[in-house]
Amino acid sequence: MKRLIIISDTHGNYKGVEKLLPLIAENDYLVHLGDGVTDLRSVWNEFPDKVYECAGNCDFFSSLPQDGEIEIEQCKIYYCHGHKYGVKSGLGLLAQEAKRRGCDVALYGHTHLAKITEIDGVTLINPGTLKRNVGEGGSYCYLVISKDKITPVIVGEIYQ
Repeated sequence: MKRLIIISDTHGNYKGVEKLLPLIAENDYLVHLGDGVTDLRSVWNEFPDKVYECAGNCDFFSSLPQDGEIEIEQCKIYYCHGHKYGVKSGLGLLAQEAKRRGCDVALYGHTHLAKITEIDGVTLINPGTLKRNVGEGGSYCYLVISKDKITPVIVGEIYQ
């Protein structure tokens, strides 16, 4: 069993990310889905082997990739910021891309709206935004993977 913390759209709230350090320490991975990846500086220093990240549309001059894939246990995950798939208008293109890559899960951000959806056998997860701290309008996703079973939980404010 593996546990992930998934965050996105921190937009300069590095102190909010630092508040999650104890949680990151007790889990297996952290995934940042763009727009504020430099907010991970304390995480990079303490847990360099736990971090997966991609650039978002506001990560100007970033050398990070636009997307990536992770295989954990028996689950293949595609992750991206989401802006290139028009996720503010719908999730169909993102689901198609994840399926094309053979992924069971697609992680995305960009909308600042926490949401868990399934389309054509692909689970799509948006952790929302950590622009504000949890309890002040922010959210993240806690994802447990056990073999091929996933259990995503949104922690914080959910707007739909």
